Amino acid sequence: MLLEHLHRLNTARDARLAAVTITPLDIGEARLFLEGELHDPAIAPAIESALRTGKSGIVEIGGQAAFVNVYLPPPRIVVIGAVHISQALAGMADIAGFDLSIIDPRSAFATEERFGKTKLLAEWPEDALQNTLLDAYTALVAVTHDPKIDDFPLAKALEAGCFYVGALGSRKTHAGRVERLAKLGVNESAIARIHAPIGLDIHASSPAEIAVAILAEIIQTLRTRDVTAGRGAAA
Repeated sequence: MLLEHLHRLNTARDARLAAVTITPLDIGEARLFLEGELHDPAIAPAIESALRTGKSGIVEIGGQAAFVNVYLPPPRIVVIGAVHISQALAGMADIAGFDLSIIDPRSAFATEERFGKTKLLAEWPEDALQNTLLDAYTALVAVTHDPKIDDFPLAKALEAGCFYVGALGSRKTHAGRVERLAKLGVNESAIARIHAPIGLDIHASSPAEIAVAILAEIIQTLRTRDVTAGRGAAA
């Protein structure tokens, strides 16, 4: 690997940006792309597939074999609310490869007895999110049903470009949420990104089933997200 590429990969890792290298097998000269960079349309499908799936491997580009190596930041889930759904989601998220943390100012709910080794922040989101990074590889899940707790992190997640933003509640509940977020200055297109009612429609009824639906929707959104926005050029 070129020293220049190694430096760029380390910089991308520190900034939680995805990167892809493409190395033709016949000449072995690698090219490096960061997520969102402009590139030759001929190699776009290979880059975009790698960024969505996170899988490296040999592909055919322009009739030639090449090895695609992808480097993705570890995906994270930030849950607002230490509720029963959060308890189920914490265990499932770990199995699926997501780092999960829970924020809830209600210290009676956010306890080690209920959540074991799950990272808990018994603070108001306004305080906790000062030291909790929200970015394009973070999913935010709001499940308290309390606007005083949920609304601020929802607005911050939309502003930060989190790949998934979901909120528990009926359509009627969400209509009220939309009005409140608009008053906070969140624009209509951003609000439309909120998954509400939260989770895939699998007719879930128990907290564990709702957690399954939420995690499934998070994975679906991660693997189908837009990775085509251009920001620069490849090296």
